[in-house]
Amino acid sequence: MSPRVEHTDVGAYALGLLEEDDRRAFSAHLSGCPSCTAELAELTGTAEALAGVEPVEGDDRTSGSRGEVVDLLRRKRAADRRARRGTFVIGVAAAAALVATGVAVGGTLSGGGATMPVHSAHGPAEEFYRRGNPIAGSGAPGVSGGVVLETKGWGTHAALELKGVRGPLECELVAVSRTGGRRVVTGWAVPEKGYGVPGSPEPLYVHGGTALSPADIDRFEVNTTSGRTLLVIDV
Repeated sequence: MSPRVEHTDVGAYALGLLEEDDRRAFSAHLSGCPSCTAELAELTGTAEALAGVEPVEGDDRTSGSRGEVVDLLRRKRAADRRARRGTFVIGVAAAAALVATGVAVGGTLSGGGATMPVHSAHGPAEEFYRRGNPIAGSGAPGVSGGVVLETKGWGTHAALELKGVRGPLECELVAVSRTGGRRVVTGWAVPEKGYGVPGSPEPLYVHGGTALSPADIDRFEVNTTSGRTLLVIDV
């Protein structure tokens, strides 16, 4: 085990496969590496969808499927630690395909694209949010949350905490510039049980990026795809 950091470790970090020393080293590396931070934002949805893989009840073929996927991904990381990012992503997709007929994945297809829950306890989004300085927002009745921002050479890295929402909903975090321009930072689905509510107390954590610099951003909005504004965060 070694705290040595390699750029290709971003996929293993997103999947939670790094050992503790490597995870801490790579977490520190993220704060100064725009390319790894952007790549991590792109991989988070896929990684957290796999983290939600569960056996389908009553189907004996799925016994041990989740453990087999994790073992497969660990072997993939060991074999391809120095491989290019594209190779790792193909490996993740292949692992998902292997269990697609025998497991239920926490994602839904709707309209013209795919949406999936991207909450993960103690995942990269939550870790980034908790080590930052949150800017609180004002929300619809019962809704609360905030964002943590990080200036990058390519723009702004943002992490959101959201509480007090029930689904089913499809939502987006939108950065609104001082000139009125709107950029979608990330999107997700809220299941019926919701986040940060009685019976489901854990908040939602998501993160993403925008080309706008923090100085160019007037506010962030959490909007549903049906046009309802859940939270406004002035920056």
